[in-house]
Amino acid sequence: MPRLPQEFDGFTIIQLSDFHFDPYFSIIPIRKSVQITNALKPDLIVLTGDFVSAPAIESALRNKRAALQADPCSEVLKDLRAQHGVWAVLGNHDAFSDPVHVTEALKAGGINVLSNSAAPIERNSHRFWLAGLADVLARHADLDAALKGISPEESVVLLAHEPDFADHTAKYPVDLQLSGHSHGGQIRLPLLGPVYLPTLGRKYPRGLRTIDRLSLYTNVGIGTLYVPVRWNCAPEITLITLRSLKPA
Repeated sequence: MPRLPQEFDGFTIIQLSDFHFDPYFSIIPIRKSVQITNALKPDLIVLTGDFVSAPAIESALRNKRAALQADPCSEVLKDLRAQHGVWAVLGNHDAFSDPVHVTEALKAGGINVLSNSAAPIERNSHRFWLAGLADVLARHADLDAALKGISPEESVVLLAHEPDFADHTAKYPVDLQLSGHSHGGQIRLPLLGPVYLPTLGRKYPRGLRTIDRLSLYTNVGIGTLYVPVRWNCAPEITLITLRSLKPA
């Protein structure tokens, strides 16, 4: 990261994504991911959305019921520990259920929620910025608002649920975008690849990519959507180590 202060060289971030909480299936890998994450002792933890699953057939009542799953999800995630905190953005399923309730549930668990906003991460009087977008598919995202007041000379890590938004992010002074959304396809067939990828999760469905000067990492997620099956696409905990190009 060219603008990252030398003081943050070696700074570690763990990324978890796409929990899609349910009390029978996803709760198991979510609990395990919390244990593994804490054992790795990261400096910072980021959660890139979809804590709940919006109903396939939407209605006000169904959406409210879906959003209630954010409460037990937050209850598990509140055990995450990092010196510089746990930070989150909402995903499309959170936005299409009840984003206010999901946000309140996360905050009740001690999780900081970013929505078209940014916060400084500080060490020894130096800093980089952690920015987060409201959901892109819900048309709530405003990258200009998220980066408002940040000098182009300062380093920025952006949380954005949908990875394909990186083509837009690359036009801005952002060093790293962390995304989820795609589930990596959730079911990946040999030679054929993923059975299905969602809108804005098709171009960059998993792993590390470079778009112009922007680095993008797409996490394939923890939980599952609609069908409780992952095949050839295991749940993922991403451990990221930041490196500075600035001299000591």
